[in-house]
Amino acid sequence: MSGDSTFEEMERRLRAALHPIEPPVHLQRRLEQTLDNIVELAADELESWEIEAIKDPRNWPRAALGPATAVVLGSGAAVGLVVLRTQRRRHKRRAQSRGARDLALRTLKDAGREARKVLDEFR
Repeated sequence: MSGDSTFEEMERRLRAALHPIEPPVHLQRRLEQTLDNIVELAADELESWEIEAIKDPRNWPRAALGPATAVVLGSGAAVGLVVLRTQRRRHKRRAQSRGARDLALRTLKDAGREARKVLDEFR
């Protein structure tokens, strides 16, 4: 019996320790602003990319590094924005859904809507 109660106690403690918590609103806003700034900086870097530097093959590694970095960082930040904004409305979606399939569909629609918003912000 003591083995079962020890296991149950351990399981209870693990559940309590691993219980998800909501991050503070100011932290969410700060993260969103930071990701937004990274996307803007990446877009600016891509806009300022000089085609003239590509004419000389010796400049290709140096010329391609900035835009490649901008694409990688900008894409990652944009995906982060979409995930963060989609995650913020998960409770509302869960309350409105009529099952797991409906919840997944609503989540995908929200993610698509947020992705379009992020793309529209930087056009």
